[in-house]
Amino acid sequence: MAASIPFSSLNKMINKEEERDHESIKMVERSYQRYREIISTLPQEKGWIAENLRLYEGFWYQPMHGLAGAMFAQEHFQARPDDVLLISTPKSGTTWLKAIIFAIMKRTCYTSCTHPLLTTNPHDCVPSFESVLFGKPPVADVDNLPSLRIFATHTPYSSLSKPILDSGCKIVYVCRDPKDVLISMWYFLAKMRSKELPPLSLEEAFDLFSRGIVGFGPFWDHVQGYWKASLECPERIFFITYEEMKRGTFLKVKRLAEFLGQPFSMEEERERVVEEIIELCSFGKLRNLEVNKNVPRNIPHLKNDAFFRKGEVGDWRNYLTPQMVERLDQITNEKLPGLF
Repeated sequence: MAASIPFSSLNKMINKEEERDHESIKMVERSYQRYREIISTLPQEKGWIAENLRLYEGFWYQPMHGLAGAMFAQEHFQARPDDVLLISTPKSGTTWLKAIIFAIMKRTCYTSCTHPLLTTNPHDCVPSFESVLFGKPPVADVDNLPSLRIFATHTPYSSLSKPILDSGCKIVYVCRDPKDVLISMWYFLAKMRSKELPPLSLEEAFDLFSRGIVGFGPFWDHVQGYWKASLECPERIFFITYEEMKRGTFLKVKRLAEFLGQPFSMEEERERVVEEIIELCSFGKLRNLEVNKNVPRNIPHLKNDAFFRKGEVGDWRNYLTPQMVERLDQITNEKLPGLF
């Protein structure tokens, strides 16, 4: 029989644990105070919501709704080889890919009736570094999460930390036609924009976007970083466009599962598991779930229905002028030739 721990020793262990917790909290608070000081010195430009965007390592961020969390992840997140990171620019199909990756990775854990995606928004199934896990103190204790962990981030490739790059973790990157990204972004951020400000016109949004001044932008530099990295390390980075996923969902979901080390067995294919995942994660299915309608987020003025507007390819045709289209296509052809 193992010897019992003396009560006095147990008390000392508990006290030391409390001291470590207290020191950890103080460390986090010091980190965020330092981030605030750094952020206050960064170049700034007009924001889409209210506060000005700040330029950090060549990309624009919302100061305390993205940048502080990204900085904390850079310094403190320890990646594991079996982690999966979903990375994108905002409004590029992130919600859909979160649902698909979660459903693939967790498909043996739940039945069709008990699946978390039926009662939980995809952004809560696959949390983001910047806005959820590390957005502000107290930060989430991700080190104690069991493997396999799935996270999301909008961090540019050039700003990924060395522990992430050296870990061997899998990265899935999804991007989308910038014309559709612009329209989706314009609608989405209008819901978050301060009511004290006048609406942001499409002309203003176009000007900011085309100059790269948008959260986690310039869009083209963000995509280019991961595109080039995926060509160099295709075994590490699965690069796909939203349009490709829409055109060939069945085959792309199978390829994605193989990349993630979770290929579908012949038995699963016979039992139509791939089709079940595609249906569960479909835009129509997710949008009509009660959890994705009127449930509020922890962000002012935002509810879960904001993540489900149309999900269409080419909706930009209903909004952009020929001159806007020409300008955006010109930048895309220069930066990302042949991608879209």
